[in-house]
Amino acid sequence: MISVFILALALAMDAFAVSLVRGAAGPRSGWRALETGAAFGIAQGVMPLIGWALGALFVGWLAAIDHWIAFALLAFLGYRMLREGLEDDDDEEAEPETSGTSHFIALLVAAIATSIDAAAAGLTLELFSVPVLLSCLIIGAVTLVLCAPAYWFAARIGPALGKRAEVLGGVVLIGLGVKILAEHTGWL
Repeated sequence: MISVFILALALAMDAFAVSLVRGAAGPRSGWRALETGAAFGIAQGVMPLIGWALGALFVGWLAAIDHWIAFALLAFLGYRMLREGLEDDDDEEAEPETSGTSHFIALLVAAIATSIDAAAAGLTLELFSVPVLLSCLIIGAVTLVLCAPAYWFAARIGPALGKRAEVLGGVVLIGLGVKILAEHTGWL
């Protein structure tokens, strides 16, 4: 259960960072904070289920190498998050928050974009001793709990924390990949 919670925290870092940016650029209403948290939480909860389902189709073929696949995916995702977190984004500015349909489209696109990592991580869910649906619920709930306050407090927290969150998320994903590989190869 602890490994799933740590995975959930790591996967939520991209959504957390985007919530900070959206909160700093948009209206600071409680409704928008909950809406942002819910959108990111649902996307982060559903995408690992999709990844797991696709992986389940190929379970027999993957059984002998699943730990290597998990390590490679988590290491790649962690590396990508580290790289993005360490990049200097002087020219990247938050786009102003809009209202109406364009706001919902922007929120949907952001939620899907930040949850693609979760779909790839879904392939690893069988390696944890927690039921897949419960794992997905934990991932979604952790994301909601992190993103709603991130949006709400973005003016105080500031966008600089977003980069640190990505770096931390990258380190944690790589660490989980190493842990899975070590456990399944007998190194631990």
